[in-house]
Amino acid sequence: MKLSIIGTGYVGLVQGACFADTGNNVICMDIDEKKISSLKKGTIPIYEPGLEELVRKNVQEGRLEFTTSIKTAVQKSDIIFLCLPTPPSEDGSADLTHVLSVANQIAELANGEKIVVSKSTVPVGTVDKIRQVLKKKAKHTMEVVSNPEFLKEGSALQDSLKPDRVVIGTRSKKTAATLQELYDPFVRTGNPIIVMDERSSEMTKYAANAFLATKISFMNELANLCEEVGADIDSIRRGIGSDPRIGKQFLFPGVGYGGSCFPKDVKALVVTAEQYGNTLTILRSVDKVNEEQKRVLLRKLNKHFNNQLKGKTIALWGLSFKPQTDDIREAPSLVMIRELLDAGAKVRAHDPIANKMVEPLFRGKVEFCENCYDALKDADALLVVTEWNEFRRPDFSKMKKQMKKPVILDGRNIYDPKEMKEKGFIYYSIGR
Repeated sequence: MKLSIIGTGYVGLVQGACFADTGNNVICMDIDEKKISSLKKGTIPIYEPGLEELVRKNVQEGRLEFTTSIKTAVQKSDIIFLCLPTPPSEDGSADLTHVLSVANQIAELANGEKIVVSKSTVPVGTVDKIRQVLKKKAKHTMEVVSNPEFLKEGSALQDSLKPDRVVIGTRSKKTAATLQELYDPFVRTGNPIIVMDERSSEMTKYAANAFLATKISFMNELANLCEEVGADIDSIRRGIGSDPRIGKQFLFPGVGYGGSCFPKDVKALVVTAEQYGNTLTILRSVDKVNEEQKRVLLRKLNKHFNNQLKGKTIALWGLSFKPQTDDIREAPSLVMIRELLDAGAKVRAHDPIANKMVEPLFRGKVEFCENCYDALKDADALLVVTEWNEFRRPDFSKMKKQMKKPVILDGRNIYDPKEMKEKGFIYYSIGR
């Protein structure tokens, strides 16, 4: 099939490479000339394990190309995927400026019948708005479909090549059949392709992310209670996770969720409800709990030092919002760094991938270290913020020698409290 991907951000680039890898001819288009130039040279603007190799392979085999020309992307393809940013507005609602602007351009440039696929995370009713734009301006028949993505950063290739499910929102049997054919190579093991109406499809994406965010905030709030009552959240996690109705995923307590999806989508769904005169009380609380949880290590740190952080050297391990990505959007680490600097502390930070993403935000104010042990030099305390694998089994003797004081605040519960005590560390974790 001849496909175009409008927007070569995280979703667009991953999805484009995966479509090309199953034999389709794919044009990835973006208005960012620097990004497209880099992609043509084989340089990937994001960190995602395996993506660079997949892109390079399909470019060499002639199935994947990059352009800044939307005319080329529209006129040389039969199916056009919109993988555009929908940033939050001031009120938390999704900004559809990019989506509707591109819809206008497609309508003006289309040289035949097209299928336009909305893959961006958009509010309910967006497909209808796109359809109205196309119907008003396009000279040819245009089908509009909702096809939300369910990618997890750090495992996006597997999520694309072997998805748990594919959701297609369309009332057209012909269009549904075309997209089912496109996705068939990805679901050979029998995972479902679920066809539904467009609005239900749009809501499915928000519902999935909001529910997972709810699980995280629930466990974080429960972890804080465990510390008060003397219970162990890890034991509770295993106890409830064995119930198949609950499941084992997204039950790990920590310092709050971040990234490009959960924070934005929870807020957007709350705003959508308000527009229809509804109040999503649970999701309002989910968002509030998450914002407060980003400061849980700071509360413990302040208590340990009797609110005297001025002049203290604090090390941070982990800056990205999760491992296996350089994404720092809504990352808890940013909240911690800002408040530590405001308190007069000196901050040393290390992340295996994301140093370069955070450094421009705090240029000259934070020392960024290429080695995790260098970040510990003369540190009064260490905050473990992101659970990168290389942090799980460090040289604790070396850590103690580097640090001024052997204090660790573990925001991801990757160490054993008993073992840390035996090694001579003052150790704080979440809910234990």
